[in-house]
Amino acid sequence: MSRARVGVAVLTMGTRPAELRALLDSVAAQDLPATRIVVVSNGAALPELPAGVTGVELPENLGVAGGRNVAMERLREFGDIDILVDLDDDGLLIEPDVFSRLSAMYEADPRLGIVSFRIADETGFTQRRHVPRIGRTDPMRGGQVTTFLGGGHALSMPMLERVGGWPDDFFFTHEETDLAWRALDDGWKILYAPELVLQHPRTAPTRHGVYYRMTARNRVWLAKRNLPALLVPLYLGSWTALTLARTRSGSGLRAWFGGFAEGVRTPCGERRPMRWSTVWLMARLGRPPVV
Repeated sequence: MSRARVGVAVLTMGTRPAELRALLDSVAAQDLPATRIVVVSNGAALPELPAGVTGVELPENLGVAGGRNVAMERLREFGDIDILVDLDDDGLLIEPDVFSRLSAMYEADPRLGIVSFRIADETGFTQRRHVPRIGRTDPMRGGQVTTFLGGGHALSMPMLERVGGWPDDFFFTHEETDLAWRALDDGWKILYAPELVLQHPRTAPTRHGVYYRMTARNRVWLAKRNLPALLVPLYLGSWTALTLARTRSGSGLRAWFGGFAEGVRTPCGERRPMRWSTVWLMARLGRPPVV
């Protein structure tokens, strides 16, 4: 593709109008202008938007996965987007060349499916959970990875046409991993590019009341949808052990096990187990799908 065209999608719940406006200002300041910008309000009234920004007001909260699918479909309707950039509404692009760098990356590699930004707070610190690798790795080390960060990333539109969008029923948590695994299994690359920075306040995922339940439920769904049968118990067993070792909240553990049971007994959508060659690729990239 020549001079890849960028579309931007932002989800909001109407609670951070000042932060949203600052983000949109940082999008407008890019040296490669976005071809389209869509803001989806998830079950809330849309705040006032700048000229040229398309707003979509949803009557109910469809979650991260559902809201992003709405934004993706709206951008697809325009028919002039090569790259979809998803950004959190309280994030900020602090450098003006993010889109031009992205365009060059996608132009150079037609099999590049996903680019994960580095998420850093206002001091430049990147939390461990925002490095898409196992272990205490350097957040400044880029390269191929097996998943990506939801708060700031780019997706190839040709890739989305082939592998589909976000898993609607996930609502929140692990929707990125589900999309990443499907992309890898279809032969697309995922790149962590720490030079592309989304500034974002330092937060804890447990701030969301549904975190423990949905984390466990969606972890089970992720395995049921995507893993070879042999790996499903290994993956879920390793994450159960890690959760028991890490979680200090009794109420959190009860919610987690309730979500796990929910994931076991409820449908998760179409099952498409990944190829063993994809499992081997993920292992070579440092994160086999058992942890």
